[in-house]
Amino acid sequence: MDKEVYTQCFMCSIRCPIKVTVENGEVSFIEGNPHVSGMEGSLCPKGAAGKALVDDSQRVQGPMIRTGPRGSGQWRRASWEEALDYVAHRLKTITDQYGGKSVALTERAQLSTHVSKTFLRALGSPNYLSHDALCKGSMNTACRSLFGYTDGQIGMDYSNTRHLVLYGRNIFESIQVKPVRQIVEAMNRGAKLTYIDPRVTVTASKAHRYWMIRPGTDLALNYALMHVIFEERLFDANFLERWVTGLNELRSFVSSYTPEWAAEETGIPAEEIVRFARELGRDKPRVIFHMGYRGAHQVNEIHLRRSILLLNVLMGSVETPGGIFIKKGPGVAGGKPARKLTEQEGLPKPEAPRLDKVGTPEFPLPDPNHGAPQMLPRAVLNQEPYPVKALFAFRFDPLMSMPDTNETKQALEELDLVVSIDIQHSDIAWYSDVVLPESTYLERMDSPQQANSLKPQIFLRQQTLSPRYDTLPGPIILRELARRLGLEQYFPYSSMEELVRWQLEPTGFTLEDFRAKGFLAYTDKQHFWDRESGLAFKTPSGKIECVSSLLEDAGFSSFPPYESPESGESPERFRMVVGRCAQHTHVSTQNNPYLNELVPENTLWINQRAAGELGIKDGDLVRISSDQHSGSIRAKVTEFIHPECVFLLHGFGHESQLAERSFNKGVSDAALMKNVSDPVGGSPGLHETFVTVRPLP
Repeated sequence: MDKEVYTQCFMCSIRCPIKVTVENGEVSFIEGNPHVSGMEGSLCPKGAAGKALVDDSQRVQGPMIRTGPRGSGQWRRASWEEALDYVAHRLKTITDQYGGKSVALTERAQLSTHVSKTFLRALGSPNYLSHDALCKGSMNTACRSLFGYTDGQIGMDYSNTRHLVLYGRNIFESIQVKPVRQIVEAMNRGAKLTYIDPRVTVTASKAHRYWMIRPGTDLALNYALMHVIFEERLFDANFLERWVTGLNELRSFVSSYTPEWAAEETGIPAEEIVRFARELGRDKPRVIFHMGYRGAHQVNEIHLRRSILLLNVLMGSVETPGGIFIKKGPGVAGGKPARKLTEQEGLPKPEAPRLDKVGTPEFPLPDPNHGAPQMLPRAVLNQEPYPVKALFAFRFDPLMSMPDTNETKQALEELDLVVSIDIQHSDIAWYSDVVLPESTYLERMDSPQQANSLKPQIFLRQQTLSPRYDTLPGPIILRELARRLGLEQYFPYSSMEELVRWQLEPTGFTLEDFRAKGFLAYTDKQHFWDRESGLAFKTPSGKIECVSSLLEDAGFSSFPPYESPESGESPERFRMVVGRCAQHTHVSTQNNPYLNELVPENTLWINQRAAGELGIKDGDLVRISSDQHSGSIRAKVTEFIHPECVFLLHGFGHESQLAERSFNKGVSDAALMKNVSDPVGGSPGLHETFVTVRPLP
């Protein structure tokens, strides 16, 4: 029987609402949910390729137990009973000897993250590590330092903006469908787009203003913009007087950072910087300086992200139409959110410090809800602060997502148990002891998504198909492991339907309510706070803090002196920058049949003048080398990248031979990268690696 199911995509982390048409038990079409404003049938290439994910014969089809050395590709199929018993037995042996704190779980945050965190807490482990921290840990810290809210609690009103400023946020290629449509509609009504990036992207081609900035100098540009804004009084004086502290200190700090100084650093003419500041002053407060989506570039990343947020503050573009806003929960409409397993009374709170030392005097400020995953390999290798002996990788690949793959491999060899819960034959699955296959997002129901915004809503990923292979939903896998370990009291469900019904109880909604459209709205009215008297920031002062009590109390300066970034020392040495394209999600879609056909491998963007000096022509095979790794890759010679850097797409160079389409295609950026971090904000410095590029014979 044909049917239409309203659910949520999970080809990336955005979770776009979709409508899936099923004919004779097969997906025939996937489109954006027509009932959701801003979607109306639209979908990106990744979302459209969801059908191929279900039908892919190269996905994990049943539980597997390793029989040879790690990475040898020697496996045997097992039943769920055997595989779960095996993992539970090994896990109990480890925790009996080393304690629950010896277990770590890395995850790409998802709708059922509360289940993963409950599993760890029940074991007595504090070591939950989220991909979010690799992507935007410093951004999270920056937001908390100014507003008391995390980056995930801040939204942007693209539809009503007059000017959107993007720093390397390649939004027209790294696609969020609904925001992109809102931006295009705003531009059609006259809104301006300024794009700043060392590389000309699709987003750059759509911008009214594009600056090919010298890599690593965005902070210099922002300090110069603030200098002009203060000097020419382009700020929103009424907003600043009511809601901001530390302005005098900020003004004094940026007084020496002139546009002329910034021109030398950035390569952007001083008069253009001044003209831009004046334009923003005219457009305020309907201005958005986008704080970024992946904000993990340099080791001073927190100060770049703070500078972007401070520009929003100076424009008064906080809690106003066309600016940024604090996301509102169901409470603004008298509603209640879905509950989570982590809210249960009696659930243990681990007493041990985290393995990454987040929350300790050594690493005080990163958010412990996400941790600092890049610290995992060294914690394992150094057994500091204690031995870590078991790792769960849940839809997250530390080998391809964290800097310095070789160091991560060394750490894996020191572990007694490595378990992957995954859909794909990822590289971490290739190096695991046991692979527990999860059902795809079309084959399972998931926990409700509490979508806080100006109009809070709640979405549900409803099951579309029966599982093709011998797979289970992640929350069922973790519950079955917990049951074998005697921890089932913290998992009050035996099916996904039972879990979702339990979660929905406080909301007053039922499972059946979602069948018509896939979501429910708490209100149809937008909720902005009253800017005269009703703003509620979660800082000690109750205001936006330019001089941050969060930073200062931890011993860090709110305004450290600017340091010019390093540049190449020879004609063949470049700063390596990385990014994404419209066709792939991080490291997880390169083997998808449809998407692999569109973009099968990455190439190395190199400036044509620099390439000419090295004797490299477009399409040549070149050797790219760092202190960590080297590999061969095709050169894309172009004038559309700054001569001090080279660029390659993230997520290629897979080692898992069971993912045959993506195996050994391109070069892994993670293998090339050195593992360094922002000591204040917590993100890794993904653009801090220098590489040499040489032509191959």
